[in-house]
Amino acid sequence: MLQQMNGHSSDPNAHGGELREDLQEFLGRDTPLHLLNDLTKVNPVTLETVLRCLQARYMADIFYTNAGCTLVALNPFKPVPQLYLPELMKEYHAAPQPQKLKPHIFTVGEQTYRNVKSLIEPVNQSIVVSGESGAGKTWTSRSLMKFYAVVAASPTSWESHKIAERIEQRILNSNPVMEAFGNACTLRNNNSSRFGKFIQLQLNRAQQMTGAAVQTYLLEKTRVACQASNERNFHIFYQICKGASVEERLQWHLPEGATFSWLPNPERTLEEDCFEVTREAMLHLGIDTPTQNNIFKVRRKAMALIFGRSEGQPLHRALL
Repeated sequence: MLQQMNGHSSDPNAHGGELREDLQEFLGRDTPLHLLNDLTKVNPVTLETVLRCLQARYMADIFYTNAGCTLVALNPFKPVPQLYLPELMKEYHAAPQPQKLKPHIFTVGEQTYRNVKSLIEPVNQSIVVSGESGAGKTWTSRSLMKFYAVVAASPTSWESHKIAERIEQRILNSNPVMEAFGNACTLRNNNSSRFGKFIQLQLNRAQQMTGAAVQTYLLEKTRVACQASNERNFHIFYQICKGASVEERLQWHLPEGATFSWLPNPERTLEEDCFEVTREAMLHLGIDTPTQNNIFKVRRKAMALIFGRSEGQPLHRALL
C-alpha cells in the first residue's frame, strides 16, 4: 500500500531531506497515528503522511477515516459484522451529533437523512460512492440501503416497517441479477462491476421509505466478445454453462462439457458462478420461470452466434 500510488513511490527515502525530516517529525508526534480519525488533521499533508495514517488505522482494524466532508473507506477483505449491526445503526441515528462518533458510513447516511428532515421544503440528497475496482463500492451501497431501511421506517407503525423491509429486500434481490449480467472477474477483482448504478430511495413527507428505483448505465458491452488476458466474460455465461440442468441443456442445445473460446478461464470456480442464486433472485423480483427461460434462451443464442460465426464475418453482423 505504501509502495506506489499513481506512479509515485511512497518510500520516504525516495524524496529530498526536507520532506524526510517532515515525515520523521510527523511519525514522532505524541498522538498515535491510528487515533487520527480525520485526514485534515494530518500535518504536513503529503502522500506519505496520509498513507502512513491510513495504514496505521487499517492495521488497527479501523476502516473508516474522515477527510473533511468526505469519508475514506478501506476494504478490510474479511468479514467485520460488528461494524454493521442494527444496534449500531440505531446508535448513529439517535446520536445528537453523529459526526462526533467514530467515522462510519452510517454517519454519512444519517447526515443526508437529517438534511431532508430539517428542511421545510425537502431537497433531494445525493451520496456519491466511488473508488477503483475491489474498493468495496457494492458493499457500501448495500450498507446504506440497510441503514435507511432501519431508520426510514416509523417506529410505531408495523406496516411502515414491513414496507421498508420489503423495499430493502427487493433492492438487495436486484443485486445478484445485476451482478450476474453486469459483473465479471478481472485481474483486480473477482466480482468487478462493469457498469454504473444509480439507486434512488423515495421518502414521503414523514420521511418514511415508500419506494425505490435502480438505474444502470455504461455497461461494458464489448466484454461479451473481447476480454483481456486472464480475465473472464460476464458471470451469467459461466452460470448457465455450469448450472443448467440436463433438461435445460437439451432445451438450450448446450452439450455437456461444451467450451467456447470467448469464455476464457472456465475452470476457475468462483462464488459468483452460482446459477441458483440468480434464478432465485429473479423469482423474488417477479420474473417467473418461463420468462427466465426465455431470457436464458436469448443468452444461449448469443453464445451460439458468437461461437458459430463464419471466418472473416464481422462480429456485429453475426450478432444481428
